[in-house]
Amino acid sequence: VCVVALVGFVMLCILYQPDEKTCVQFTVKLLYFVLSALALIACVLAVAFAAHHYLQLTKFTCDAIQESCQCKLDTADPLGRTFVYQDAADCGSLRRMLNLYLLLQMALNLVAALVCLLTCFMVWKHRYQVFYVGVRFQPLTAADGHRQQV
Repeated sequence: VCVVALVGFVMLCILYQPDEKTCVQFTVKLLYFVLSALALIACVLAVAFAAHHYLQLTKFTCDAIQESCQCKLDTADPLGRTFVYQDAADCGSLRRMLNLYLLLQMALNLVAALVCLLTCFMVWKHRYQVFYVGVRFQPLTAADGHRQQV
């Protein structure tokens, strides 16, 4: 997402030529679109990853052992994975903090994914469909100064 933002700033610095007559402008615009699409995929995967871990965390059973918190997904399974959090004596506080962290991570990655989607839409719309970013008013004038008189 940071690389996409840097390429966007570079794209803003390049002088705009109508109909993409420069190779540099076309290349930067294509790179911007491709990186935005890749960032969109990465952000959606990050949301899915955080959501998966959030759902797993809600099913954990945690016990405080000495100065650590040990969490298991299934206590009846002797081969089940055990997650050990060192220097965390209060398991309830740890679980609340991790839940909050994962929810925040999901929200921020979702916002980043929406921004990347909007960026892809705007670049695609500007290239292949009519997309006006401003209105330029130029009054009509007669060609070569010839006017018909009635």
